[in-house]
Amino acid sequence: MSITNTPEEIQYFRDQYQQAFNNGMLQRLVLSKYQGDDSELKRITVRPVLIKNNLLLSFLYEYQTNHITKNLSLDESLVLLSQWLGADFKNAHLVSQSAEIQLRFSKKGKALLSEHRSETTKAKPEANAHLSHNREKNRFVKQDRPYLTALGVTDAQGQIVPAMSRKWKQINKFIEVLSGAIENTGLTKQAEVHIADFGSGKAYLTFAVHDYLNDSLAIKPQVTGVELRQNLVDLCNQTAAKLNLDGIKFEQGDVQHFAAQNINIMIALHACDTATDYAINMGIRSKANIIMCSPCCHKQIRPQLKSPSILAPLLQHGIHLGQEAEMVTDGLRALLLEANGYDTQVFEFISLEHTNKNKMILAQKRSQPRDNGEVLAQIAHLKRFYGIKEHCLEQLLQEK
Repeated sequence: MSITNTPEEIQYFRDQYQQAFNNGMLQRLVLSKYQGDDSELKRITVRPVLIKNNLLLSFLYEYQTNHITKNLSLDESLVLLSQWLGADFKNAHLVSQSAEIQLRFSKKGKALLSEHRSETTKAKPEANAHLSHNREKNRFVKQDRPYLTALGVTDAQGQIVPAMSRKWKQINKFIEVLSGAIENTGLTKQAEVHIADFGSGKAYLTFAVHDYLNDSLAIKPQVTGVELRQNLVDLCNQTAAKLNLDGIKFEQGDVQHFAAQNINIMIALHACDTATDYAINMGIRSKANIIMCSPCCHKQIRPQLKSPSILAPLLQHGIHLGQEAEMVTDGLRALLLEANGYDTQVFEFISLEHTNKNKMILAQKRSQPRDNGEVLAQIAHLKRFYGIKEHCLEQLLQEK
């Protein structure tokens, strides 16, 4: 189909989208920076999906509190793109097997197009076989990346080592979450992005972040992995040197004593008890665009909790008391992030290899300030309700 009177950049973007779909090479299209009438809509992610042998496009409408999916034909999607691009959505990011194309619009409405092409891969006849409802197979990480083999995730032929299948799934999910946050915070516009990963361990995710920014987004990464165990620091530095990677290094230390400045992305997975608070505090103070934490071991708040007597029959079981302490601790962390200029989500993630905890706190810095009086009042009310005198993150944020 053709649309007349369409600016050249938008027409080119639509043509590339249509071509990628028809060739079986489309991976995803992300529409962000929404400025339409629906105040709850954040962005729309589009992916090809095979339903009853019909190749359609799955539109995931991501709202503040829920998601809605609509399956459309190619022609229907092209009509919507013509209506939305430059009007309702000011940013569009197209990812195919052969290219990444970004279309964004300036404040004056000028269309700005950037394109990064990889070696073109011809679509095989069975290319659409993976487009079933099994979303797990829509990968954000390329399986043939050298770091995966160096870390033992894939073998010499690029196949996933069976024992590492869970790690492979975790890497992909982590990059999927990070990809959306990078898009939302505008980091795709930067030539260089600084990342600090605390408790990097064997650095599967650290290397994945470096590779994704460098290879998929064409952004120069400066990644620092911070780890207490010197043997792992040495091992990861040796791996980076073996792969001839620039912009990634590993240092011995912990989040409480590491001096970090000018961080764009702060990551702290499996930060035990108050280490999560120190990590979040560092991220806020360094004005990080993205803060990602996977907390565990909620020890500080638990002995302080004074729940209403009506809850005593429920909380007589230690597991319930622990879950309450976890909910209150991380709920207050999310609210403190909100009060300090971040939009925050708390959701289920894939459990890490050294803990069965599967919660993720994702905070994305707002572009515009917001009155935090209501959030501060909510924090104070919750503390009074539960009898909480001390919360480590709150204390750290109050220090000069």
